[in-house]
Amino acid sequence: MSLIHQSVGSIAKQIPGATAVFHKYDLDFCCGGKHSLAQAAHARQVDPAVVEAELMRLPAVAAQADAESAAVVACDAGHSDVLIEHILQRYHEVHRQQLPELIRLAHRVEQVHGDRDDCPVGLAAHLEAMFQALQSHMLKEEKILFPLLLAQHNAQARMPIAVMRHEHDQHGAELQKLLDLTDHITPPRAACTTWRALYGGLREFKEDLMQHIHLENNVLFLHTEQAVAAA
Repeated sequence: MSLIHQSVGSIAKQIPGATAVFHKYDLDFCCGGKHSLAQAAHARQVDPAVVEAELMRLPAVAAQADAESAAVVACDAGHSDVLIEHILQRYHEVHRQQLPELIRLAHRVEQVHGDRDDCPVGLAAHLEAMFQALQSHMLKEEKILFPLLLAQHNAQARMPIAVMRHEHDQHGAELQKLLDLTDHITPPRAACTTWRALYGGLREFKEDLMQHIHLENNVLFLHTEQAVAAA
């Protein structure tokens, strides 16, 4: 079956390894998860047939062995608590560890190399703003949205979900600015060890945040919205 007209969010959910392909071609499968593969590829000036061919070479079976796949399967079966716990531990806690160190490294690179044309001046301040926004976002989920979902108050969760989706779009815009500041997280040839460590961490953070948003937008929130519509 052709994947060209399927949404990238559904492909990321259904095909193990698809997110790695999307990262390779810089396709937005989290905030832009509702877009078709054709739309997402054209937005990045990529041939969707090339992406589809690479996706078709991936295993087309659910990889239920790893924790994330198991959590998605549990959510599909109506057990959103498993996915919520996974999101809290794998993403919320990890982001809180990632960003302070990335901010520290960014300050160091700007202090030492700020006179270079290729130095990402302003990156540390941008990461600080991202961290503040992400902290606020995660607290809203932890204190308001997730308790509603765990109590199965799905109708009451509709407005918080709408707010979280909007904030996810903002996170996506912030990630784009991060890419613009860092030449798509590409260190210059003469980059020092600290600079390379910073960009390695930024790449990991970007991929984690996109996967985090994907799991919420295209799995957790979607299931909740479908349950409300079916009630």
